[in-house]
Amino acid sequence: MNRRDFILTTSTGALFAAGTTAANAQMQMQSGPAWTAEHGLTRFLKVDTNPLENEFEKYPRCPYCGMMRQAWSHTRHLIVYDNDTVDGTCSIHCAAISLALNMDAGPKAIYAGDAGAEADVKPLAEVSDMTYVINPAKMGTMSATSKWAFTDKAKAEAAAAGGEGTQMVGFDGALRRAYADMADDTIRLRARRAERRARDAASSGN
Repeated sequence: MNRRDFILTTSTGALFAAGTTAANAQMQMQSGPAWTAEHGLTRFLKVDTNPLENEFEKYPRCPYCGMMRQAWSHTRHLIVYDNDTVDGTCSIHCAAISLALNMDAGPKAIYAGDAGAEADVKPLAEVSDMTYVINPAKMGTMSATSKWAFTDKAKAEAAAAGGEGTQMVGFDGALRRAYADMADDTIRLRARRAERRARDAASSGN
């Protein structure tokens, strides 16, 4: 390549790069940040400034797996995002899905069912005040490993005692484990539900 062609080539490349950068900057200014509530998935959630009132009437089923939340009150979660939208799930497995999808809004409060409570329908408590017991020997909700939350640390210690591989962690630790288990749990659950659909179809004669 001679000197004249080199100058033309590099000049054209520089001009093209500058034009592309300017165009991208202009597009970003016009579109705004992608993580605003206007574009995020929380716009599909219900705005609720009193989410603990009539909880099961407003959030009867987990939107991610379809399970009835009251039947799984000991593992259910309720996430209140900072734009006052609310997501009610059956478990920390499905709560992890909600938190991953709704990146446009931070959680203002996260509640979990107190697995150590005496009542049949477990009361909610803020996860910041709870201890999670991760027990690989006990089946969880939507997971092969249970991750139950306890308000009373003594009850958490009792639940964790003697279990091989059992851990006591805070919410962040339980959330990390939920994400770590997500692939295996999803594969297992999809296979189980496919088998159930096949059995139902066979029993109905279809």
